[in-house]
Amino acid sequence: MDLSEHEKSLIGALSDGLPLVSRPYALIGEQVGMSEAEVIEALSRMQVDGRIKRFGLIVRHHELGYKANAMTVWDIDDDKVAEVGRCFGNFDFVTLCYRRPRRLPDWPYNLFCMVHGQERDAVLEQIEQLAEKCGAAAASRDVLFSTRRFKQRGARYGKMPPELESVA
Repeated sequence: MDLSEHEKSLIGALSDGLPLVSRPYALIGEQVGMSEAEVIEALSRMQVDGRIKRFGLIVRHHELGYKANAMTVWDIDDDKVAEVGRCFGNFDFVTLCYRRPRRLPDWPYNLFCMVHGQERDAVLEQIEQLAEKCGAAAASRDVLFSTRRFKQRGARYGKMPPELESVA
């Protein structure tokens, strides 16, 4: 990745997310020696040219009352996994959906799908809805409910500016 020093500092400063202030880009800009407009322009440019693939948010779902969180792992026929995955991804209650290689003979699953809910029974109903509406009712699956959260944060890229290292 070809990044300028300002861009490296900017990405490092964003590693812990945007600050919860009325003008987060202005505060980030102060920390890395850029104006608010320069921060916004740099982020836009890096998204347009593909150096930033995704700029999203991490919802701390537990704090919002979503305590029934289930990763459902599916064994979908290889010739249908892309179609089923796209179908799952169309549902608002699906927060993650991705394909992974099977690890036979112990792990036959190739499609992973995360659903967050407030009640376990409601999440199980949503998983059944996915199976029925997306043609996966006959597929083997396991529903893995979270029992404990150890860590939740976004990915870190680049080096943080020295003035931010002490607060990270």
